[in-house]
Amino acid sequence: MDIYELRGLHSLLIMAIFIGIIWWAFSAHRKKANDEAAQLPFSEDDDEVAKRTLEQEKTEKKQ
Repeated sequence: MDIYELRGLHSLLIMAIFIGIIWWAFSAHRKKANDEAAQLPFSEDDDEVAKRTLEQEKTEKKQ
């Protein structure tokens, strides 16, 4: 195996990791978190958002 084959395998590995991150970020189970994050600039009460985020993280850990 020469250096060019290793470079090709490395490129494939990096591409697979990139596609995996994109799939994870836009997957259906992240929709609620993404929607909440999109509304953060418009929220008036940061404490309420923090409470909801903590509750969400607790429920995600249980699943």
